[in-house]
Amino acid sequence: MATSESFQAVASNRRYISSAMDTPMLSREKEMDLARRWRDEQDEKALHELVGAYMRLVISIAGKFRAYGLPMSDLIQEGNVGLMQAAARFDPERDVRFSTYASWWIRSAMQEFILRNWSIVRTGTSAGQKSLFFNLRWLRARIDGVGAGTISPDATEKIASALKVSPRDVETMSMRLSQFDQSLNEPISLDGPEEWGAQLADEGPGPDEIVLHKRELSTRSGWLACAMAELTEREQLIIAERRLNEERVTLEELGGRLGITKERVRQIEHKAYEKLRAAVLRIARDPLGLGSKCREHQGELAWG
Repeated sequence: MATSESFQAVASNRRYISSAMDTPMLSREKEMDLARRWRDEQDEKALHELVGAYMRLVISIAGKFRAYGLPMSDLIQEGNVGLMQAAARFDPERDVRFSTYASWWIRSAMQEFILRNWSIVRTGTSAGQKSLFFNLRWLRARIDGVGAGTISPDATEKIASALKVSPRDVETMSMRLSQFDQSLNEPISLDGPEEWGAQLADEGPGPDEIVLHKRELSTRSGWLACAMAELTEREQLIIAERRLNEERVTLEELGGRLGITKERVRQIEHKAYEKLRAAVLRIARDPLGLGSKCREHQGELAWG
């Protein structure tokens, strides 16, 4: 998300930039010598001198990304990470200047940081989207002469062709870049306390759904209580402990409490469950035909 820097941070940035710009530049021969000393001898003094001479490169590249609204100090820090990665991987025998090689690593580190922090919504999850994110504005300015606002169909087609993405991707990214994150706790207007979050639709059940659900649960509980009343006390105990409680009691434990084997408990449970199932189905088919004894159980379930 775009943020602003404090006065102290700005002052610190200026001192850092001034110090980096005062560091002398390296000749090609000196640069290669330092790179070899670091690669072959792990000479940290050589590494610090090599990296320190190219802090100005980090600052230069960071300045090109300031339009994304992130703190300059954060961009420089990420660029320094890329610079260190470049120093760790640089091969002086390839006859390429370190600045050329390091530029790619610095730019890559900054771009990844921007994609992670530009918005709370992840942007640029594919190579095509990343290319769109960092190239859309200047391509629009070159093609349309503008960098914001509604993008024309002709410009959309040209940009999609240039970056090898679909026109739909161009339209979507253009819309994303024209908007900024907004807190749901911010007031809608200065005249009232209502916040933007109050405009979000509640996806939970409505009052009528809640009432119907509670009534349905109450009805089913009544049917189950009526059906349980048709079982013997031993069958009720076994069904309650084995089927209705959250923590199921083992067959062995129930057998010990009732003085029977666990196999006998299993047989009684199976028979009682079939009786209970048949009773619930019968009651559900004819709920108005319940006797007075069964109606006493409506809305109650002592074993739940």
